[in-house]
Amino acid sequence: MNKSGLFNEFPEVTAKQWKQKIQMDLKGADYNEALVWESLEGINVKPFYHQEDLENIPTFSLPKDHSWSVGQSIYAGDAEKANTKAKEVLNKGAESLIFTIPKEEIDVEALLSGIKLEEIQLYFHFDFLALEPIKKLVSLLKEKNGKAHLNLDIIGHLAKDGNWYHNLEKDHEIFDELVHLGTSDVSILGVDISQYQNAGANMVQQLAYGLAHANEYLNHVSSSAVEKSFPVTFTVAVGGNYFFEIAELRALRWLWNSLSSEYGIKSECKILAFPSKRNKTLYDYNVNMLRTTSECMSAVLGGADTVCNLPYDALYHKDNEFGERIARNQLLLLKEESYLAEASQIAAGSYYIESLTHQLAEKALALFKQLEKGGGFLDGLKKGTIQQKIKESAEKEQQLFDEGKIVSLGTNKYQNPADRMKDNLELYPFVKTKARKTIIEPIIEKRLAEGSEQKRLNDE
Repeated sequence: MNKSGLFNEFPEVTAKQWKQKIQMDLKGADYNEALVWESLEGINVKPFYHQEDLENIPTFSLPKDHSWSVGQSIYAGDAEKANTKAKEVLNKGAESLIFTIPKEEIDVEALLSGIKLEEIQLYFHFDFLALEPIKKLVSLLKEKNGKAHLNLDIIGHLAKDGNWYHNLEKDHEIFDELVHLGTSDVSILGVDISQYQNAGANMVQQLAYGLAHANEYLNHVSSSAVEKSFPVTFTVAVGGNYFFEIAELRALRWLWNSLSSEYGIKSECKILAFPSKRNKTLYDYNVNMLRTTSECMSAVLGGADTVCNLPYDALYHKDNEFGERIARNQLLLLKEESYLAEASQIAAGSYYIESLTHQLAEKALALFKQLEKGGGFLDGLKKGTIQQKIKESAEKEQQLFDEGKIVSLGTNKYQNPADRMKDNLELYPFVKTKARKTIIEPIIEKRLAEGSEQKRLNDE
């Protein structure tokens, strides 16, 4: 604490003195029962935090020049249409583009035509794994001095789909050839943590599974291939627990730095953040705008490199200009009118957030070590233990939601009985079930409100 200035006139107050004052005001009520609550991660949250909470524990700081960009998702089923849309949204404030590539027959030159690749940060998500089209894209990016993240994640695909793209041998063969193409400007590898959050994993699980997921790649790639520079992009979903989410992103970067240093890797990870789908709702859907605003703020203050918002009507409407414009403008308002352009340093030094960051990182590291001792992330997927742990966490959260202890305005509290949604559904908003053969049980994303929403739709 600074010993000079205004606060010289006030005596320092210890944590013990604060607690004594609170206990006096409670008039006999138990301090722990009345004011201390336990999070889903097993962290006891106190009513106040003090500088003493940070004594003898390490803290984490982002690089001083850290900044974030406004992202825009674009489905690139048609290269020319996607290119037209990309240039339009760049003119309307988007600073990074996230292309979803659904098929191998994509004309990458048409897709990226007229885009200043040396200035615009690009992200790609592929619905396929094929050598030649991805090599062609990398070649074009290098030729144009482009900056991009390809987010190749064969393990993430296995976890979500239940199968490899082709089979274990062929996926690894293609992956091994592509990963050698990476540079400091063109990152090949991605780790998708968002699917764990959207399926109901708590934050400690998300961090530990994300770290173990990344460690599978680090173990697989030889030291000669990484050349001490191995940039990785984490895709994360940010939920509504505001301060915890800030701490989670900071803990993720801290954990990556710790893990990568063990391999002699010096590259900072990149974090691409989206709002969670898990707490989004069909009924009273405009509230989703408030939820995503809070979640995007958490992403910014937690240190995400790119934040891409989720339109308020994304659950039930196809892509539409209005929903996307509102989502993009939410981010632009945060950046340009709320002065959050370079606000990621704000969280540094906060007793509460620093304490949460340390506790989340510590608990996640312990779970990570337990996973590695048990055979690693892939082994856990094959045995089904990871899927089971996520299910248990999701069921616990679902029970709290169903009991109204986790509040969702317009859904499990303050419902508007006049709301009607059946005629508005352009997309199917619930978990799709389709019997098929898989080599592992897939990790399935599911929203908390699905059960109650299905009942309301049936009653309309």
